[in-house]
Amino acid sequence: MKSYFVLIFGWLLFLGIKTDAQEAVYYFPKIETHVTVPVSIPVSEISSLINKSVTGLIYEDDSFTDNDNDQFKVKVFKNGSIKLTALKDNRLLIEIPLNIYAEKGYGALGHYMYQQTEFGVIMKFITAIKFNTNWTIATQTAANGFEWTDKPVLTFGGVKIPITPLVESSLKEQQKEFSSMIDQKISESFDLKPYLLGIWNQFAMPIQISEEYDTWLKLTPKSLNMTPVKIYSDLIKTDIGINLNSETYIGQIPNPSPMVLKFPDFTLKQNLAPDFNLKTTANISYEKATVLARNQFLDYEFEMSDKKKVKVEDISVYSAKQAVGLEIVTSGAVKGTMEIKGFPYYDPVQRKIRLRDTEFKFKTKNLLHKTALLFFKGKIRRMIEEEYGIPLADIEDSSKKSLLENFNKEYYPGIFLKGRVIDLSPSQILLFNGFITVVIDTKANLKLEIKELNF
Repeated sequence: MKSYFVLIFGWLLFLGIKTDAQEAVYYFPKIETHVTVPVSIPVSEISSLINKSVTGLIYEDDSFTDNDNDQFKVKVFKNGSIKLTALKDNRLLIEIPLNIYAEKGYGALGHYMYQQTEFGVIMKFITAIKFNTNWTIATQTAANGFEWTDKPVLTFGGVKIPITPLVESSLKEQQKEFSSMIDQKISESFDLKPYLLGIWNQFAMPIQISEEYDTWLKLTPKSLNMTPVKIYSDLIKTDIGINLNSETYIGQIPNPSPMVLKFPDFTLKQNLAPDFNLKTTANISYEKATVLARNQFLDYEFEMSDKKKVKVEDISVYSAKQAVGLEIVTSGAVKGTMEIKGFPYYDPVQRKIRLRDTEFKFKTKNLLHKTALLFFKGKIRRMIEEEYGIPLADIEDSSKKSLLENFNKEYYPGIFLKGRVIDLSPSQILLFNGFITVVIDTKANLKLEIKELNF
């Protein structure tokens, strides 16, 4: 098998941020997170495995004198595809079509007449499937009788002699051997560790999750959980739980996680949470914020009193330590420069970054203008708090689109990841010298589908 489970995405906040004005990296505490990936394996894949494991000549008795001189030879061949059917209690019915060539001797005192015949039978087994904690598959297969498609009959001198009892006795003995053979073949063919190890180490490499915002993801898996296997009509299902550290870096590529040489065993858990939370980030430079503010307010006029208006000639956005600053150049009834500082927050209704708890200053050489603004600065502050905003709708939609593209693709031949974003919204706004960083919380759901595996 080329590949199997893909150990996929979990984000929790660990930002490495490098601004234009500083070389130091800003760190958040590293927090462990958990990702659950539901896995579904079509029953047809197990059928394919068994069909490839059981081929051609299955059994041969080429001696007339063994088994207490039974004067019976037989060859048993697989005759068509093996069929699997899901049963209750997490079991599978395995039906193996066989073609049997038999030769029987009748006589006494060393003198025998021999006759050949050919007939068909469907041999039936019931098997239960589970995964060992070391990722090998384990089956427990037991015989479940057989069904004749052509009953065995020998003809001697025009007389037809049924040999059903003799053949049935032999088939019952062989079914016990077939049961062990099926378990052994599946166990030998279904060792997942080498493939899982390769996938695990591939995801130790940093992943660029946003070229535009120069954002990188580093995953460090720690341990694994798995729920008991459940068999449905056409699928075998389980959940894989990944305990990991997730680190997000902005503006620098992180070093890869250490390569592992041995794939870790899993711990069996009865239940795992179906959804997981991840965090991504987006950066908005103050230059970009200034462009957005100019698009909104340039040439904007507001009334101070009857017939007196103030016009916005220019506006710029800048870093004011733990606040965002607006520098507004005005003309008209008041000519000068206003400085408004406020603390940013996310408005989910408007989908914008807005300001609250604003402070107001005004620079002018005209004392009359300065005095006039004393009466109107509250109005100006309220206007900024109510109308100013950095739109995040495009950033949110872009993040969702990027995640969906990574959630829905074929990672390896036969390995398909399908996912959906349940909820996505900014949760935290961080301020740095060169940009505003928006932390985006996402609740997502993933599913791993396996098709057309090559054993």
